[in-house]
Amino acid sequence: MGTGSAPRRTRTWLLRHGSATVVSMSGRTPPPDLSARQAHAEATYERLFGPRDSGAPDSDPELMEILRRFIFGDVFDTGVLDDRSRELITVTVLACLRALPQLRTHTAAALRVGVQPVEIREALYQLAPFIGFPGTLDAVATMNAVFRDHGIELPLPDQGTVSDADRYAKGLAEQAPLYGDEIKADLADLPQPFDEALPRFLTEFCFGDFYTRGGLTLAQRELLVLCGLAALGDTSAQLGPHGRACLQVGNSKAAVVAALVHCFPYIGFPRAVAAIRAVKDL
Repeated sequence: MGTGSAPRRTRTWLLRHGSATVVSMSGRTPPPDLSARQAHAEATYERLFGPRDSGAPDSDPELMEILRRFIFGDVFDTGVLDDRSRELITVTVLACLRALPQLRTHTAAALRVGVQPVEIREALYQLAPFIGFPGTLDAVATMNAVFRDHGIELPLPDQGTVSDADRYAKGLAEQAPLYGDEIKADLADLPQPFDEALPRFLTEFCFGDFYTRGGLTLAQRELLVLCGLAALGDTSAQLGPHGRACLQVGNSKAAVVAALVHCFPYIGFPRAVAAIRAVKDL
């Protein structure tokens, strides 16, 4: 997916001085009174979702116009991420927020821009340790409904690589280089058996059951987890370590910051800035 080095998307509009005529990549010519920012937002929206029905009833047209211009006219043009990376981040964040109608829309957009079904599935599966199984199951059900609408055969191919016998060892092999034994040390003063069980659950479940799966690179997994943590809020203790892990597995700092800026319209300014502050000095 190239989260760390993908070039900025080429602008999909051309503005002629004086005439303000904007030509989209689709070949359609928007009305001549569109601003460059609005025209760029419309072109990006069309790239993700297809042609917008501008004549459809809209109870809140001003808010929706602000939304489209900011998300698709500003944010999508800021930073080093490509459309595929942005939509994987978006579906991750929307799943964390339990925003299922929007998740359905952006799952379809992810497919439209070339994200593979298994990549979307893995992005949602790996949220189970962070948002719990009920939220993950709701997100996966929403995703599967979109897949069925697109004629994608389910279930998708298996991606698991561990068994009950080796999930701890393989999970620890993923966890230790990135996080050491800090969680185990932090929980060592819990009463028995929790002092041993809780760190083991983390190693086996989060890292053994999910980080070892195929479908996404480790760099993708860490970047998406970081965005999920930002969406959840009150995760300052995890943001710094996961930010460092993002860099350690090959994401550039520019990609990490761009990913968190991309989260801003969905999670709000306070949570986005808190996450950026946690990683900006790494």
